[in-house]
Amino acid sequence: MNTSVRASILIPVKNGGPLLARVLDAVLAQQTPWPYEVIVADSGSTDGSLALARQRGVRVETVAPAAFGHGRTRNHLASLSRGQFLVFITQDARPVDEHWLEHLVQGCDSAPDVAGAFGPHRAHPGARLVTQRELQTHFSGFGSVLSRVRLDDRERFERDIGYRQWLHFFSNNNSCLRRSVWEHLPFPDVMFAEDQTWMLAAIKAGHAKAYVPQAAVYHSHDFGVWETLQRNFDEARSFQRYFGYQMQPRLLRAAHSAVGLTRRDAQWLRQADVRGVHWLSQCVYMAFIETARVLGQWLGTRHARLPGCLRRALSRDHTLQRGKAG
Repeated sequence: MNTSVRASILIPVKNGGPLLARVLDAVLAQQTPWPYEVIVADSGSTDGSLALARQRGVRVETVAPAAFGHGRTRNHLASLSRGQFLVFITQDARPVDEHWLEHLVQGCDSAPDVAGAFGPHRAHPGARLVTQRELQTHFSGFGSVLSRVRLDDRERFERDIGYRQWLHFFSNNNSCLRRSVWEHLPFPDVMFAEDQTWMLAAIKAGHAKAYVPQAAVYHSHDFGVWETLQRNFDEARSFQRYFGYQMQPRLLRAAHSAVGLTRRDAQWLRQADVRGVHWLSQCVYMAFIETARVLGQWLGTRHARLPGCLRRALSRDHTLQRGKAG
C-alpha cells in the first residue's frame, strides 16, 4: 500500500446538525486501497458540530465567520491538506456507499488532462417526489458510465450557451480536484458558484472534466417558498455576474416559466400515482414553489438595480453566513 495520502476529504461546516454525524460516519467508512484524510473547516457553529467531528477523530480547523468565502475557505482547506487529490463535499452530502471515494478519485485520475471530477446527487430518503425527479433528470443527462469532456469546439463554445453550461457544470457538493491543477488554478474568491467558475477556467485552460456516475452522494433540499426564492436569487445573481447569463430577463417570460414548471410537476406527480385531493394540494404547493423559483431568478438577474439592503435580505447565502438560519 502506498503510505502517502492519496486523497483529502475537505468539508466546510457551519451548524451541520444531526445530518453531519451521518455524513462523517459515511466518509470514515470508505474502503480504499490507499490512505486518505478528512479535514473540516468550521465557520462559527453553535450546535455542537465541532465536538461531533472531534469525537470521530476528524481534524477540525476554525474559520472566522466574517472570513468565510466559498472559494476562499476551500482554498484554505486545500492548503492544509496533503492529498494528491482534493475531494470536496458539503455537510449535508452523504456518500451513498463505502466505495464512493475510490470511484471518485479513480475518475479524476482516469486521464492525465482531467482537472476535476464530479458525481451525481441523489435525493435524501423521504425527499419530495418532484425533488427526486429533478435530480434524476438532471444527472441522467451526463450519462450512466464514466465520461470525460473537454473544449473541442471553440466556435460552438462561444455561441451556444447550453453547450458552455454543460461543459462548466461542476458541483463541490461532490467533487474531486487534481492537486497539481489546483496549485496553479485555485478557486476564485467569489460569493457563490466557486465550483462552476473554477471549472470554466479549467476548461478554457485546456483541461478535461470527468463525470463519475458510480460516485453518488445523497444531497437534496426541499426548500420552502422563501428559501426557494433566496436560493434562486443567489444562483441567478452569480450566473449574471460571473458568466453573463440572464436567467430570467423578463417578468412575463418568468411567469410563463412558472406555469410550465408547475405543469411539469403535476405530470410527474401523476406518473408517481399521486391522485385526488393529495395530488391537488401538492400541485398548489408546487405552484408557489415554482413561482418563487422564477421570481428569485428574475430578481437575481436584476440584482444590480436593487438596493443593498434588499439584496442582502434576498440572499440565502448571506443569511446562512450571518448565522440567521440553520
